[in-house]
Amino acid sequence: MPGYDKVPVTLSRDGRTSSHDFLVSKDNKTLIEWQKLDISKDVMESINVAGRPERGNKEAKVVIVNYDDFQCPFCSKMHQTLFPELMKTYGNQVKIIYKDYPLISLHPWAMHAAVNSNCLAEQNNDAYWEFADYTHANQKEISGEKRDVKEEYAKLDQITSDIGKKHRLDATQLNACVKKQDEAQVRASMAEADKMGVEATPTLFVNGEQLAGAQPEAVLRDVINRALKDAGQTPPPAPAPTAAASSPPASANPVPKNSDQ
Repeated sequence: MPGYDKVPVTLSRDGRTSSHDFLVSKDNKTLIEWQKLDISKDVMESINVAGRPERGNKEAKVVIVNYDDFQCPFCSKMHQTLFPELMKTYGNQVKIIYKDYPLISLHPWAMHAAVNSNCLAEQNNDAYWEFADYTHANQKEISGEKRDVKEEYAKLDQITSDIGKKHRLDATQLNACVKKQDEAQVRASMAEADKMGVEATPTLFVNGEQLAGAQPEAVLRDVINRALKDAGQTPPPAPAPTAAASSPPASANPVPKNSDQ
C-alpha cells in the first residue's frame, strides 16, 4: 500500500504463537493490522450464538456480536456506548449478543465473572444482562484497592446471588453452578474467537464486519447504518450534535492479549 511499510510480527501467549502483518505509515503515526479474509464465507455463520442472551429485536436483520471481557476497561466503555445510547436509536433494528473472551493472563477475575454470568443466563436472560450492566459499570468496586482474588470472587458470587434473588431464580441450581465454576462454555467461546482472528477486547462483529476496541459512537453508527442499508432497511435519523469534548484516540484502543492493562 503506498505510503506504508509492511512489518511482520509474531505474538506468543500461553504457549501459542500467531503471526500478523502490520502496515506502518512512512511518518510513523499510523499502525494498521493487515488481515486476509475469505469473503466467500459468511463470518456470522462461524459464530455460535445458540442459547446466548440477546438484547434488541430477535428478528433484526442486523446482528452485533461482542467478544467481551467483564474486567476489561475498554469493554466497559463499549458497553456504555451500546447500552443505553445505541439501543435508544436502534433498539428495534438490531440484535446484540455477547460472547465470552476473558483475557485471563491480564484480568484475574474475568473468567470467574464469565462463568457466573452464564450461570444466570441458564435461567433468565434479564438476569444475565443485569449482571453484565452492573459488572461493567463497577469494575473498580469489584477489584477494590487491596482486595485479593478470593475476595474478588466472593464479591462476584454475592452480586450473582443478589441478582438471582431479584429475578426469583432457583437458588439451589444457581449456587451449584457458581460453586462448580465449569469453564467449558467460556473456553469454547475463546477458542471460537481465536479461530476468527480475535486478538483483543472488545471485538465486535456487525453483520460480519469486524471492529476492535471501544470505538466512538459515531463510528459504530456508520457501520450499523451501512449494515441496515445492505439489508434493505432505512437507518434512523442522526442524533443532534452535542457540545461534549471528543475523547483522545487512545481511548478507543482495545486491550490486546499481551497488554499490561
